[in-house]
Amino acid sequence: MLKGKTALVTGSTSGIGLGLALALAKNGANVMLNGFGDADAAKAEVAAAMTGSGRVAYHGADMSKPAEIEAMVMACQAEFGAVDILVNNAGIQHVANIEDFPAERWDAIIAINLSSAFHTTRLALPGMKSRNWGRVLNIASVHGLVASAQKSAYVAAKHGLVGFTKSAALECAATGITHNAICPGWVLTPLVQKQVDARAAQAGITADEAKRQLLAEKQPSLQFTTPEQLGELAVFMCSTAGDNIRGVAWNVDGGWVAQ
Repeated sequence: MLKGKTALVTGSTSGIGLGLALALAKNGANVMLNGFGDADAAKAEVAAAMTGSGRVAYHGADMSKPAEIEAMVMACQAEFGAVDILVNNAGIQHVANIEDFPAERWDAIIAINLSSAFHTTRLALPGMKSRNWGRVLNIASVHGLVASAQKSAYVAAKHGLVGFTKSAALECAATGITHNAICPGWVLTPLVQKQVDARAAQAGITADEAKRQLLAEKQPSLQFTTPEQLGELAVFMCSTAGDNIRGVAWNVDGGWVAQ
């Protein structure tokens, strides 16, 4: 379905980003990966998922640095000829009360979780407009819609990302370019698995019970969303069915926000 299209996916060497990249690759897109994880392993996994003539590349841009972001977008355009699908997924987290929150961590979270999406979007939009087609998917979070204590920077950045998505969608409303946000709740990524393992060890309980307790605090379905499910949603939003889906914050949260 996406044959001939190119997707740039930030923060895609593991977890949600890798799941998104795999789904796009399976549907025929070229993929430019980015992230600080094992790039070679991620490239091999995406290459194995490729269909048709799709190709995979990698750029190690630090998403807190605008100059490196620009170099990454230019490299993607040079390698594949375009950025047709932009997935802003890169993100970091820090947990602390506001009065204890290190200022440098606040700045880093805002830079990577929010400002990087502005930079990639402003750089990719001219090419998308010239072709009158594009998909910008901002991977926000349920925390772009509701808050949790001790996550002030993350919540502020993700709320900002949802707002940025809406403004961008309005600016492109009469074009073939759509902007939408996907807002996952708990997703069982390697980072979340570490939280599960730590909870299990601290409480002296099984990993399954630790998962149940973690989910029960926020996610009524008591089920994790998977990276594969988020990837399938991204593919749907890149299809013709997504032509008039614009400015949406699409929560995939097992009922978290419905409470």
